[in-house]
This record gives sequence, C-alpha cells and structure tokens, in this order.
Amino acid sequence: MILNIVIIAAIILASVLQFSRSFSQSSLWRATVTPLASIIGSGFLVLAPILVYAYGSKAPLVMGALVLGAYLFGSAIRFNIAVRNAPVSFHDFIAEKLEIGASWALAFAFMISVTYYLNLFGAFGLSLTPFDSAANAKLLSSVIFVIILAVGYTRGFSALEKMEYAAVTIKLAIIAGLLLGLSYYCYAKAVSSTLVLHPPQLTGWAAITLAFGLIITVQGFETSRYLGDEYSAAVRVKSMQLAQLVAAAIYMIYITLFALSFEHEEFRLTETAIIDVMGIVSPILPWILVAGALAAQFSAAIADTSGSGGLIAELTKGRISSRNGYVLLVIIGLVLTWSADVFQIISYASRAFALYYTLQAAIAARMAFLLPKHRWHGCLFALLVILGVLIVGFGDAVEV
Repeated sequence: MILNIVIIAAIILASVLQFSRSFSQSSLWRATVTPLASIIGSGFLVLAPILVYAYGSKAPLVMGALVLGAYLFGSAIRFNIAVRNAPVSFHDFIAEKLEIGASWALAFAFMISVTYYLNLFGAFGLSLTPFDSAANAKLLSSVIFVIILAVGYTRGFSALEKMEYAAVTIKLAIIAGLLLGLSYYCYAKAVSSTLVLHPPQLTGWAAITLAFGLIITVQGFETSRYLGDEYSAAVRVKSMQLAQLVAAAIYMIYITLFALSFEHEEFRLTETAIIDVMGIVSPILPWILVAGALAAQFSAAIADTSGSGGLIAELTKGRISSRNGYVLLVIIGLVLTWSADVFQIISYASRAFALYYTLQAAIAARMAFLLPKHRWHGCLFALLVILGVLIVGFGDAVEV
C-alpha cells in the first residue's frame, strides 16, 4: 500500500516538475523532450523482457552496446547539422544525393515504425481485458490505422500534434514511477539475498544479429535533425546529445534492475510481458503502464505518420501529396500488421532506420573528409557506415 502511494506521488511530482515554468518554457528542455520521448517510448515497453530472456545477466552489457551505437550514429547526425548550419557552408553533389536517399529511407522507416507503434497499441489496449488475443489486438491496430487515415486525410494532424508535450510529459512521469517501484523491489531482493543471475540463452553470431535487430528500441534521436523551424542548430545538437545521455542512463538503470529482479519463469516473452512483470512489483503499475503505453504509441504514430507524409510530398515535389502518403502508409501498415508479429516488425523497423543512419553516416564521412580539420572524424563515420550495413543486412527478430 505504501509503495503504491509512493509510486503515484513520484508520477505526480515528475509531472508537476515538467509542467513547471522552468521546464516547460525552457527551449533546451522542450527541444530535448521530443527526441527523449521517442528514444525511451516503445523500446521501454518491450526491451527489458527481450534482453533479459536472450542475454541473461549480460543484458546490461548489451543495453550499453545499443545506447553506445545509437550515440555514435547520433554523432554523425549532429555533425551534419553543424556543417549544414556553419557560417561558411558549401554544397557537395554526392552529399546532396545521399541526403535525398536518406530522406526516402526515413520516410519508409516512419511507415514501419507507425506499424510497430500501433501494433503495440493494440496489444496493450486489450492486455487487461477479456478480449486479449493476437487476432483482436491486430483488429484494434487496424481500426486505429483507419482512424488516423481519416483524420489525416480530412483534417490534418495539427490539432493532435498539440497534445505532444502533455503526452510525452505523462509518459516520462510514468517511467519515473516505474523505476522507483522497480528499485524498491530490487532492493528488497538484495536484502533477502535473492537477486537473480540468468545464464544467456543466446551466444555468438545469433546474439549479435538479435542486437542488430533491436536498434529501433533506441531510435528517435534523429528527430532533433528536423526541428530546424523551431530551434537553432546549436540547440538541436545539444538537445539530441542531452536526450541520448538521459535515455542511456534510464535504460541502463532499468535493464540492470530488471535483470537482477525476475526469473525467466515470471514472464512470458510477449510484447506485453512488462505488464505481467510489473504486476509482481505493484498492482497499480500494470494499469498505469497501459494508460501510458496507449498515449505514447498513439502520439508517436501521429508524429511519424505526419513526418512520413510530409517527407514524401517534399521528395516528390508535390506529385504525391501528404494525404496520399498517408494512404500508402496505412496500406503498408495493414499488410505488415496481418502478416507479421510485433517482434518481426521490430526487426524490419530496425533495418529501415539503420539504413537511414548508414546514409547519414556516409554523408558525415563525405563532408568530414572534405574538411581538413575533421578527417579523423571521417574515419569514425566510415566505420559507422560499415556497422550500419551489417545491421541492415543481418538484423534478426526475436524468436518466441
């Protein structure tokens, strides 16, 4: 009972803090919230059971590798932001063509990520009801696809997008409450000398390819790249870096606590496994998680649908309108929803975003080699291109 009160108090306190004037009116924080919410959004819901099931006690090390890889890819995008907005800039034909390719890759990555978000929406939306089944979850996801298409095609998303700050603030507050409850539970396990050390289920190349297939779970930092209408280049660079560092700290704490606290037998490897596990910690956490998950997935789906349609319209110079881009997205989303499970969609999305990151790293490498003072950066970015190609080629899905 006391733990439930403490969790609720932590959520309220975190919400009040983020809505306070010092946070809500800070341009750096508002610029940080968008990428931060994306990075720890859907990944926070599915990542811990996957990592602990597959890697056991080594899960925190794999989590560390994921956030480090994401941070390095982020450094390439930050370099591109800085170069593009330098006082003395120059145009390069190859870099411009790579940028067009990257934009197409991102547009289609958004399409797959929306499918990922809405499939999680369907699974979490029915998880605590008598209608919880894979078919019903897909049906709910399909209904939400149709609703999003209807809203976007007839009215646009501007009204829904205004809810973004409130939605992500609530999501971050819920995560704060979850971490507090999980910390208490892990502390109680430590006091009673019942902490868990799992042996890894995967080793070797299979372990590496699964990690490649999970890059989507730490994706989202690239959104800072596209906030140019609202924030300066310096703020976007700093906000992306801050978002990645905060997200890395949250993920490392979360995965370590989870790995030390729960036996494999205490959860099934499903997209909603976190609900069952958090019910062990506190009876109120599953309900709070479901509410947060629905808000988070819906807002993320709106943002990426809007982003995809806008990119397609821009890249085709208006030959394909944003509205028709939404239609294409929904068609692809429905096909994926009914032909693949969530873990396969995670793998597809990871490959799609990895292609975007690879092209951004290639742009950064090209520009760095053209700038005498940054050629050593070019070597790092070239290595990231190789890593990105490996992720695109070999990223694997979780096998249940």
